[in-house]
Amino acid sequence: MDLYAENILDHYKHPRKKESLVTASISHEEKNLSCGDALKIDLMIEDGKVTQLGWNGEGCAISQAAMSILAEELESKTVEEIESITPKNVYDLLGVPVGPRRFKCALLCLHTLKNALNLYGGKVAQSWTETVAVE
Repeated sequence: MDLYAENILDHYKHPRKKESLVTASISHEEKNLSCGDALKIDLMIEDGKVTQLGWNGEGCAISQAAMSILAEELESKTVEEIESITPKNVYDLLGVPVGPRRFKCALLCLHTLKNALNLYGGKVAQSWTETVAVE
């Protein structure tokens, strides 16, 4: 368990892919209004595949580390592969138990990502329950 907690702190202190893209196919921001966490994701999508990804945000260690960890997993994945990511996948990547009070912190990255893809595909942004229904 300590190893996973160290991984969360490492990603929080040294986030991966935390940068804005100069050119993006889609940029989207979401906020967790219950605690103030915020994430903005930039995606460059070419031929149905994420070729570049950047993000920025602020908030607790869980929300920022989750985005950093997820960002490492996303590059070179197809939009179809990314759309199939579930809350359980994010929890597995984090490797630590996430209680009911912190699930929005942990899943803000997925909510932001899914809504970015919705908007990119010409759909409307969805609510928390539509994008990250807790399994």
